[in-house]
Amino acid sequence: MPSIWDFANPQLRDLAVYEPGKPIEETARELGAHADEIIKLASNENPLGPSPKALAAMREALESAHLYPDGGGFYLREALAEQLGVTRDHLILGAGSNEIIEFLGHAFLDRGDDVIASEHAFVAYKLVAAVFGARTIEVPSSDFRHDLDGIISAITPKTRLIFVANPNNPTGTLAGQDEIDRFVERVPPHIVVVFDEAYFEYLDDPPDTLRFVRASRNVAVLRTFSKIQGLASLRIGYGVARPELIQVLHKTRQPFNVSGLAQAAALAGLKDNDHRRETKRITDEGRAYLEKEFAALGLPFVPSAANFVLVNVGDGGKIFRALLERRIIVRALKGYNLPQWVRISVGTMEQNQRCIAALREILASRAA
Repeated sequence: MPSIWDFANPQLRDLAVYEPGKPIEETARELGAHADEIIKLASNENPLGPSPKALAAMREALESAHLYPDGGGFYLREALAEQLGVTRDHLILGAGSNEIIEFLGHAFLDRGDDVIASEHAFVAYKLVAAVFGARTIEVPSSDFRHDLDGIISAITPKTRLIFVANPNNPTGTLAGQDEIDRFVERVPPHIVVVFDEAYFEYLDDPPDTLRFVRASRNVAVLRTFSKIQGLASLRIGYGVARPELIQVLHKTRQPFNVSGLAQAAALAGLKDNDHRRETKRITDEGRAYLEKEFAALGLPFVPSAANFVLVNVGDGGKIFRALLERRIIVRALKGYNLPQWVRISVGTMEQNQRCIAALREILASRAA
């Protein structure tokens, strides 16, 4: 019998599948521990959890679980439009902002097209490009920052999409307003520039990329409720772009792609400024603490603008496993061509301190 791969799209054969970490419960079982003993600092989640208002909204929304959700996300898009100073037709909802990356692939990529991203950019861009048979051009990033001039130089006649994660994941670096302005002015108008701003709310002085949307440039801005809003499990994000571009993306969207539970929680969380401010406060304090302790341990790190820190521990895989034995989960980055590094999410201060204590113990035992 011939292999099913003989009939599948050929670009899928060698495509690396995104490998999420094991569930906390399975990790606990393997370690002979209880799930509440495990500290997960691997996925840049909000250690406070969702807003209490979002939790209450979810409980109420469960009463309508037998009904299909609002397929157009009317109320959430209205609330976002008011907050962002755009109209509802500038917005599209997705099952996480990742789904909107897929919409962009459906809309603009064909076999043989080019996508451009930084060398250490979020791996989803490369995966989506490969699904559509497109090539990803990775622009080197010697200082872990976006080389926006290098991205301009990398543009080819087949370039259709450029992805700029800002702050970038997994490096935590940020491109400023002036360099973004110069960059966008140099991108040919037929190319769609995608600013992925999953960590936007953690910034003190964020660049304004919506100015390009209001100016009707071919720019899409992606944001999410997974990070500062603490709704990662619900999978809800949104994209902002000029209405004609949004219309194109809607053509690729499945009906009822965002659940009613997610919409209710996101709408309630959007109105809870206290929860958002408290999350940012503990993130700022925790990030400063981690960076101070990494410096004291003599570990090179990349100063971060987000809710995680990239740190060079010599052998990321070994340190990942050693921390896991101590019931702490971080993210090893061999898949990002950063085998010496790990990414550590900011947790509560107690979690941060426990992580540093474990890391100090591991490094001391290796030096002995």
